[in-house]
Amino acid sequence: MHKLHPGAQWLFRVRAYVLLLILSWFTGGFIIPAVKIVFSIINNDPSTISLSFALLSLFSSLVIIIIIGEVYSRMAYNRWFYEFTKEGLKLERGIIWKRYSNVPYERIQNVDIKRGILARLLGFSSIMIQTAGYSAQTYAEGYIPALDMKEAEKIRNFIMKKISRKSSRGL
Repeated sequence: MHKLHPGAQWLFRVRAYVLLLILSWFTGGFIIPAVKIVFSIINNDPSTISLSFALLSLFSSLVIIIIIGEVYSRMAYNRWFYEFTKEGLKLERGIIWKRYSNVPYERIQNVDIKRGILARLLGFSSIMIQTAGYSAQTYAEGYIPALDMKEAEKIRNFIMKKISRKSSRGL
């Protein structure tokens, strides 16, 4: 089994930060006002909620987001594996719920290499392996999020040779 490019940790980290910031924004609209109300009731003075409380809650929220994002990125990176076998691509990923996928060479239609801004900065590529009968909007069935750029090209050429042999035998 092969591991992802080390830059994948940044990819996972950024995804976690964005998701956690969105969640904290939604929950912050309910939790922070509720905490303010509780403090004002306890102290019997609505002026006790000060700027320091707001800054403290913002700082603690950011620290929690950073810690959770870091733990998630390391765990996701250490639990993401891929392997090319005689029959096809095997994928293994997941932190709590493991997901095992097999993508047979016979079903592969196309292989795309994608390099976003973060990927170009960190020197990796993502591979999208489209298969017959898979209709997900976001990712392909055979999605490998972070590979060295040269390795991604080698994998694409390897798969394209495999599927071109398959199509030439079918004629």
